Amino acid sequence: MKNLFASLLWALTVCLAALPGLVQAQQSDAGGVWIQVAARPSLREAQDEARDFAARLPDVSGYALGGGWYGIVVGPYARPDAEQVLRVYRAEGQIPRDSFITFSSNFRTRFYPVGAETEAPSTAPVISSTSDDDTVTEPPLAPEPEIAVADETPAEARRSERALSRDERMDLQVALKAAGFYASGIDGAFGRGTRASMSDWQLARGFEPTGVLTTLQRKALMDEYNAPLISTGMASYTDEAAGITLDLPLNEVAFSRYEPPFAHFDPAGDLGARVLLISQPGDRRTLYGLYDIMQTLEIVPLEGPRERSGDRFTLEGRNSEIVSYTEARLDNGEIKGFTLVWPAGDEARRGRILSAMQQSFTRLDGVLDPAEGMEDAQSIDLVSGLEIRKPRLSHSGFFVTGDGVVVTTADVVNGCGRVTIDRDVSADVLLADGEAGIAVLKPTEALSPMATAPLAANTPRLRSALAVSGYSYGGVLGAPSLTWGSLSDLQGLQGESYLARLEMTAQPGDAGGPLLDKEGTVHGMLLPEASDGPVLPEGVRFALKGEVIRMALDKAGVGLPATEAAATGELPLSLLQREATGLTTLVSCWE
Repeated sequence: MKNLFASLLWALTVCLAALPGLVQAQQSDAGGVWIQVAARPSLREAQDEARDFAARLPDVSGYALGGGWYGIVVGPYARPDAEQVLRVYRAEGQIPRDSFITFSSNFRTRFYPVGAETEAPSTAPVISSTSDDDTVTEPPLAPEPEIAVADETPAEARRSERALSRDERMDLQVALKAAGFYASGIDGAFGRGTRASMSDWQLARGFEPTGVLTTLQRKALMDEYNAPLISTGMASYTDEAAGITLDLPLNEVAFSRYEPPFAHFDPAGDLGARVLLISQPGDRRTLYGLYDIMQTLEIVPLEGPRERSGDRFTLEGRNSEIVSYTEARLDNGEIKGFTLVWPAGDEARRGRILSAMQQSFTRLDGVLDPAEGMEDAQSIDLVSGLEIRKPRLSHSGFFVTGDGVVVTTADVVNGCGRVTIDRDVSADVLLADGEAGIAVLKPTEALSPMATAPLAANTPRLRSALAVSGYSYGGVLGAPSLTWGSLSDLQGLQGESYLARLEMTAQPGDAGGPLLDKEGTVHGMLLPEASDGPVLPEGVRFALKGEVIRMALDKAGVGLPATEAAATGELPLSLLQREATGLTTLVSCWE
């Protein structure tokens, strides 16, 4: 009996001695790490998305993140397993490419699955990197403790807190505010409001709510706040050639090349992020020219705020795939700035990275040599190695009123996010008649075309010479050209009275252009080649007659403002070309 009692006493002593180590191990493991796959600004959206992910993936949960955001996560996993799961799920397209590893300390209340909050799952699937078929196994994970053991007593925490600088104290307030616990001013003074927010944060993170953060709790709070920067490898970078120092997400971008005025940083991670450093000599006119050029680039979507004033400009562009931000400033004859291109749907992390880049941006001596990269291959579709934004489709059109109303083909305006005329002027669609194949556009700002179409009052004679004025190659040549042919019939092949058949070899971009005789009178509008039905012999084209154009204008509420043709006799070819150029415009459809 004595031996049994001694054995039990010895075992209890060993367990008590090991208890601090067990608690510490549980703290450091904290139930594993998670993969955040989405974040939404409303609870309903987050619940719906969590259910969508749970229908195809195991171990999906949803937690409030603070600041009005709700995150959908998968896990928990051991860190090496989480990295492998992240790679496999991304490669399979199961999760967005901007998914990232996160920690339990970032979570507040769980909203999915519905039910009482429970401990972290005791098991979690792991995708093995050595298996040929991505076998799923289930290693055990230690449960997350409900209350973490403090690293300091409240008195010790107060002493370590007094050693903080004012900036460090303000940083803690900023982090509490970002997490949704603090709503007052950032002043570095730890009054009642700050203490209450600290207590709330401690309670939400499983610590004793003392209202005084310990050294490790302060680190956990700042790590939570800086998680977007940590996950992307945010670090200081100096480019001596460009004369710029700033913080960059070096896990996601890497230096590629110089093509003045840009230093290119291409994607290095899975997100597809890009950065440009802007560096060039110049004056205000150079700066404003850069502002205009940037807006033609594919990496600067059309939608978004933009501002140009004095010696600086900012540009923001958004679409369903990317968010792009550019800023540049002129100082002492040097223009410097940057562009950040980030995937859409990752706004919280993008905002932190952009803020860090702006705050750390420092100008050094020197700019990029404008002659750098002059020997590289050049293309009219590229500006300093960046792709110029191109429309989905471009056709021709022609002005019919003095304030810029345009007639063109219906197909060039179908399904467009934006329609432009005269290259960069946005236009509203007043009429799009798919059956007749005609559209009527009105510019959003008044234009003063050099000429308007003088619509014919009579029908041209068969076999008479007619020309279409059009942007044959989608605007590449910069001005319209005349393509001559002849009138073959005053009806379509099926007897359509609103059509005229032509013998003419025109280009796709000529569609929508005006059909003129040698006197400069407009007799109709060239239609695009049919994409369905029988393949017609080469050189057979069709045009809408002038009377159909008049009816379309009347239906669009434009009335009959077009200039009536006067009998002036044949015009010299040079004069006819000039008149045709003045009334013809480029119409483009943008996504």
